[in-house]
Amino acid sequence: MDLPLTQGVHHIGLTVADLEESAQFFTALLGWQEIKRRDDYPAIFVSDGAIMLTLWAAQTDTPTRFDRKTNVGLHHLAIRVDSKATLFEIHDKLSTHGVEIEFGPELIREGPAMHMMCYEPSGIRIEFHWTGV
Repeated sequence: MDLPLTQGVHHIGLTVADLEESAQFFTALLGWQEIKRRDDYPAIFVSDGAIMLTLWAAQTDTPTRFDRKTNVGLHHLAIRVDSKATLFEIHDKLSTHGVEIEFGPELIREGPAMHMMCYEPSGIRIEFHWTGV
């Protein structure tokens, strides 16, 4: 069997409506680090130490919100969490800060894995996933 030609994800680029607001979602609410900014791009790079996101500002005053049921593109971004407690902590923190929650922590099928789904400020669906172990 041939080995894959690739070695995982380097970064994920997301176009966002409000660059600062989306960056704050990841840094202020989730504790990620801002790695760098490019004002000429314009973009803010954020990381949790395992993955890096490039948040890129939409180049229009009226960006079109993605519809996962009718558009081809990113259905959602799934981010791994280390424990059930962390999953519930994220849910509570996001709820307290007015983040739109699609559904709170729940079992995946019969469990023990659990997940929840929310929307970051630009409407991108973010899943938080705990493997159950």
